[in-house]
Amino acid sequence: MSQDSAAPEVARKLSGRRRREVVAVLLFSGGPIFESSIPLSVFGIDRQDAGVPRYRLLVCAGEEGPLRTTGGLELTAPYGLEAIGRAGTVVVPAWRSITSPPPPEALEALRRAHEEGARIVGLCTGAFVLAAAGLLDGRPATTHWMYAPTLAKRYPSVHVDPRELFVDDGDVLTSAGTAAGIDLCLHIVRTDHGTEAAGALARRLVVPPRRSGGQERYLDRSLPEEIGSDPLAEVVAWALEHLHEQFDVETLAARAYMSRRTFDRRFRSLTGSAPLQWLITQRVLQAQRLLETSDYSVDEVAGRCGFRSPVALRGHFRRQLGSSPAAYRAAYRARRPQGDAPAAVLEAAVPAQAGAGLRRPVVSEPGKPQSDVYTSGRPTLPGQRSAP
Repeated sequence: MSQDSAAPEVARKLSGRRRREVVAVLLFSGGPIFESSIPLSVFGIDRQDAGVPRYRLLVCAGEEGPLRTTGGLELTAPYGLEAIGRAGTVVVPAWRSITSPPPPEALEALRRAHEEGARIVGLCTGAFVLAAAGLLDGRPATTHWMYAPTLAKRYPSVHVDPRELFVDDGDVLTSAGTAAGIDLCLHIVRTDHGTEAAGALARRLVVPPRRSGGQERYLDRSLPEEIGSDPLAEVVAWALEHLHEQFDVETLAARAYMSRRTFDRRFRSLTGSAPLQWLITQRVLQAQRLLETSDYSVDEVAGRCGFRSPVALRGHFRRQLGSSPAAYRAAYRARRPQGDAPAAVLEAAVPAQAGAGLRRPVVSEPGKPQSDVYTSGRPTLPGQRSAP
């Protein structure tokens, strides 16, 4: 949906008692304080002097208080669920446990708000609350990449895309974890009031107004949380340990004793991703590690990651990370702080086959401005422009 058409549609659907500028934030006990604070900061502070239109914030308790959050803090929300009835936008910034059902009263309040035209937003694990309310059925959605497989498995009618930073499906929006919640809130301001207002707010928050790319760069190789008890666990584990070999999805389906169609369906329900896309992503991640931790040539990296040719590696690498393998390695090494272990030492930490379990080092430069560190999901490459 385009920016120009989004706002009028939301306004046209609202019931008479709801106001577009009123934002209700639904808090629960046990929620992480950082995610909870994001919509409070974006929508609850008057920044009209900086050119940011003002919203009216209603902080609502989704259950009986006091609400305990991370660090043992206790919060008292000034409003209850009844206040959601006035909001044109309702934000669920987080949910305490992806394995626990949300309170039925809160789910009913969200359903009613949606029926009356309110825009419903789930940040990070807040997507689980929206899914439990049935608001994501048949819709595209995202959440933190680590929880995406669980969301897809528990709610198979939701089209979970773990690659996106946020998904705007018109009147229902979801985001990935933590910083992506800021991205989505800025997107809402941009949709409501335009690029200049969102840019002014981004400057106040000292974050980029719009980030490019998705969550692919942050995915690690760990198995999905609930895969351990699934029959496909052995096949997925085998794939991760044999990325250096050339095999395709048909090979995995055969190892699972399934037809390709059945395997595709079961794999997607388990991981939230199509098996071919998942396999390519894992090969690119392995290539990324080897480029960072070894002196192998690009041709050798391609072979050790199961790509049929260096050309295939370069194509998939550029699509997922926005650069060539050679440029990525050069930029990574240029940014590595002095005193880091040399490549040979780091390579010794990589298991012989697939490098299982080694996470990408987080690299920042001394004295680097905070806003630049925030955007550095991958090293900035020579001649590459930052996100607009």
